[in-house]
Amino acid sequence: MRIVEITPEEQAELAKALLDALDPLAAAVRSRATGLPEERMWNAEPVEVTLSVLSAWKLVDVEVKRLTALAAATAGSYGASYEQLGAAWGITRQGARKKWPDAVGRPVPRPGSLELFGGEAELAEATDGWRWTATGADGAAGEAAAGYPTREEAAAHAGAFLAGHPASA
Repeated sequence: MRIVEITPEEQAELAKALLDALDPLAAAVRSRATGLPEERMWNAEPVEVTLSVLSAWKLVDVEVKRLTALAAATAGSYGASYEQLGAAWGITRQGARKKWPDAVGRPVPRPGSLELFGGEAELAEATDGWRWTATGADGAAGEAAAGYPTREEAAAHAGAFLAGHPASA
């Protein structure tokens, strides 16, 4: 798999979308930290505001890493090798094995099923697209609110649900 570069226009659109998504999180984080209402987030010393934004970016970074690991594990569950995962991420096979040590070698799922993070999901084609129902390792149950255009997209959403409901520590 060849890595495709992002165009300057796509990078600008991505940056705008990320900043738009970050603003409410940064406001909520700052509100919880200070006890002030979210609408007063910007009424503070610039260093305090920018540190709140930095804290929010850290939360986004943690979530991106979790979702990246989920994508690698899902690809591995469909048979991707560490070489393929590394190529997709722009690193070596060894780098991919180190980054996602449990992504490859998992049992291939039954058609229509997904087992991740100790939970299980069933995928089924419906009249409005692909749907999923799942039970997380913590016992939480969930299902698709609407159909997805592809089985893979439904599986990704089911996997995200399972990742959010691991066994209790």
